Amino acid sequence: MESLLFIEDDDAIRLALSLALEDEGYSVRQAANGQDGLAAFDVASTDLVLLDLRLPDMSGFEVCRALRLKSIVPIIIITAQTDTVDMVAGLEAGADDYVTKPVVPKELAARIRALLRRVHLQGATTASAASVFGDIELLREQGIVLKGGAELSLTKTEFRLLCEFADHAGAVLSRDQLLERVWGYEYLGDSRLVDAHVRRLRVKVEEHPDDPKLIVTARGVGYRLIKN
Repeated sequence: MESLLFIEDDDAIRLALSLALEDEGYSVRQAANGQDGLAAFDVASTDLVLLDLRLPDMSGFEVCRALRLKSIVPIIIITAQTDTVDMVAGLEAGADDYVTKPVVPKELAARIRALLRRVHLQGATTASAASVFGDIELLREQGIVLKGGAELSLTKTEFRLLCEFADHAGAVLSRDQLLERVWGYEYLGDSRLVDAHVRRLRVKVEEHPDDPKLIVTARGVGYRLIKN
């Protein structure tokens, strides 16, 4: 049984969604604030974290960054429907996906299944050959990426995104194509999820992220990885 950690200060929301997710077959541990959530993460295995951005003791952004320092566990942030800036900031802090309040339990369960399925597929699908782009070396079998020989710390989504670019090096991939292939579901045309992850990936793989030479923008369409 896969284990979820739900960090949310609203008792009614946390309890209702936890019960709904347990009915979907997940084991759900709960925390009402950031400090308790980080402590709970440290003491038991967790397959995925659900994280509200508005917590009483510390921001969800701080919790997300703290988790990213120690783990590449998938993270889904929960944000108010009008908090577009917070949503993008949460993704750039290291989250893999987001849902907006009021949360529809069936939609949340579908997002969780899609994200965990990608994690499992990533672990099961390997390629013996390494892909090399400039000073970036993608070692799929080991699930790691090297830059100048030093291992990079990529989330599972960032790793999957880089693999997708490598599989289609030189070709332009639209945001809709990336949403379907990397996130595994139709995301209603919302490109912010892709854009935020490309920005994070560039920070890690580019020499100058603001002037990218590896993952470049195809204006009005999407992105492509430049073959060297």
